[in-house]
Amino acid sequence: MLDAILWGLVQGLTEFLPISSSGHLVLVPALLGRPGPDLATSAMLHLGTLAAVVAYFRRDLLRIVRLDPTGRRTGALVLLGTVPAAVAGLSLEASLEVLNDRPRIVAAMLVVTGIVLVASTRLRRGDRDVDELGASDALVVGAAQALALVPGVSRSGATIVAGLVRGLSRVEAARWAFLLGIPAIAGAGLFEGLELLRGGGGISAATLVGVVVAGVSGYAAIALLLRVLATRGLLPFGLYCLAAGSLALVVL
Repeated sequence: MLDAILWGLVQGLTEFLPISSSGHLVLVPALLGRPGPDLATSAMLHLGTLAAVVAYFRRDLLRIVRLDPTGRRTGALVLLGTVPAAVAGLSLEASLEVLNDRPRIVAAMLVVTGIVLVASTRLRRGDRDVDELGASDALVVGAAQALALVPGVSRSGATIVAGLVRGLSRVEAARWAFLLGIPAIAGAGLFEGLELLRGGGGISAATLVGVVVAGVSGYAAIALLLRVLATRGLLPFGLYCLAAGSLALVVL
């Protein structure tokens, strides 16, 4: 039960804060000497964070579902931006899985994430919003999301920085990153869920508690990120990644 609560917190907070959920789910068990979440727990935790982002951005999603002109266009761009990560994930699945067993490489990538986030503070502030995005913008941010398949590279961090490069404001870059992340999070949960069903695994009560923790902490993490971005940008998260990655390299 305590393990499930811990993994729920790690998944919920790090899925949306730009500090790499995949990296933390490798490094936290390694540092604590605990086993990481199994396939069943991982699949269910993704459903918890999916529920959090859907609840937070329900108005944007309702616009897409209703298929009004703006919503239809946004939905098409989300699907287009998902293509790079989907192609990379299917092509490099075996290679990426190997990295989960190499925590020192993951720690090094977390340091790289920190450097990128800190460097992003030097970018000129943009003023574009999500409704102004085009196909090229969606593909560029989608390519950044594909890079986050490497454990230790933050998905939200990479996509927010790419959005800033394309001229989005901080909050709008985060908004687009989260909308783009919905298919990715849903796909990860579905993939792991199917693997679980093939293996005949079941869902424990502890795992369900972890799902609730992941959903609640994920919702809070989205609100925190948007608040910090509006005032301080990505610098605090970049410094955290530098410190956490460096500490993990030393300890491991």
